[in-house]
Amino acid sequence: MGDLILYLCFAVVGYIAGSKVRHVKEKLWWTGKIQTACMMLLIILMGSRMGSNEEIISNLSTIGLSALIMTIAILAGSVGAVYIVRKMIGLDRFGTLQKTSGIGGTSEPGGESGASVEVQKAEDDQKKQGLNTMTILIVIAIAIGMLFGYFVIRTAFAENMADFDRLCSLGIKIGLCILLTFVGLDLGLDGTVIDNFKSVGFRVFLIPIATVAGTLGAAFVMSFFLKDLTLRETLAIGAGFGWYSLAPGIIMDAGHMTASAVCFLHNVMREMLAILIIPSIAKYVGYVETVSLPGAAAMDVCLPVVEKSTRSEIAVYSFISGLILSALVPVLVPIIIG
Repeated sequence: MGDLILYLCFAVVGYIAGSKVRHVKEKLWWTGKIQTACMMLLIILMGSRMGSNEEIISNLSTIGLSALIMTIAILAGSVGAVYIVRKMIGLDRFGTLQKTSGIGGTSEPGGESGASVEVQKAEDDQKKQGLNTMTILIVIAIAIGMLFGYFVIRTAFAENMADFDRLCSLGIKIGLCILLTFVGLDLGLDGTVIDNFKSVGFRVFLIPIATVAGTLGAAFVMSFFLKDLTLRETLAIGAGFGWYSLAPGIIMDAGHMTASAVCFLHNVMREMLAILIIPSIAKYVGYVETVSLPGAAAMDVCLPVVEKSTRSEIAVYSFISGLILSALVPVLVPIIIG
C-alpha cells in the first residue's frame, strides 16, 4: 500500500506540473523520448532480475510449460472479456465513448464532429506506425536484460544475490517513480483526462471486472487440460493477476508447492508477455483491451507501456484496473485455495 501511495503521488505531481505548462506543450516534445528511454532501462532491469533468478531458470524446462499455457490462455481470456464489455458499454477501439442517435440508429462519437473524429483517427494511425518499433525495442530490452542477468549478475553476485535483489527492487521503484511522473505529465499536458473520465463514468470499473471474469474463466478451462493441477489450484493461480511477489507465497503457505511454482512463473510471464504484446493488441484489437493484459501491473510497471502504445486517457483505465485487481489478490487467492 505504501508503494501504491508513493506512485500515485508522483503521478499526481506530474499531472499538476503538466497542467501548469500546457501552454508550451509543443516545446516539451522531448519528454516522450526520456519516458521511452526510462521504460527500456526499467525493462532491462526486470529482465536481469528474471535471468538471475535460479528458481525461474531451473523451472523453465518442467513446470514452465504449464505456466506458459496458462498465461497464454489467461491473456486471451482477459482480452476477449474486455473486448465484449467494451462493445457493450459503447466504447470504440480507441476508447472513445459512442452515442447512439435514435432507436436502431448508428453510433457516432459523442460530442465530436466528423472532422474531429477523422483528425483523431489520423493521429492514432500515425502513432500506431511507431508501435512495431516499440515492440522490437521491448523484445531487445527483455533479451538484453535476461542475458545480462544470467551471464553477468549470477556470477558477480554469486554469494550475495540478496544484495542484488535489494538493489534491483530499489532501481525498479525509482524507475517507476520517474516513469509515472512523466505519465502524469502527459495527462496534464493533454488536459482531457478529467472530461473523458466524467463521460465514461462508472463504466471504467467494468474493465477490471471483465478482466477478473476473463482470467478466472480461462483458468477454469485450463484445469481440464493441466492434469498436474486441480481446479482450485488453477483458479488460485489465475487470481494472482500477475502479482508474483504475493500470490505464490499465499499458495505455498497453503501447502500447494507445485501450484506455487507454477503461479510464480505464470505471474512473471503474464507481466513480461504483457509488456511484449501490448503494442500489438493496441494496434489490432483495441486500446482498452491492453489494460487487461498485465493484470495488477497495469497500475505500475506496465502503465507507461500502455500509455505509450495507446493514448493518455487510457492510462486512467490502466491505473484503476491495476488498483482494483491488486486489492483483490489478497482476498481472492486465500478464499479460493482454502
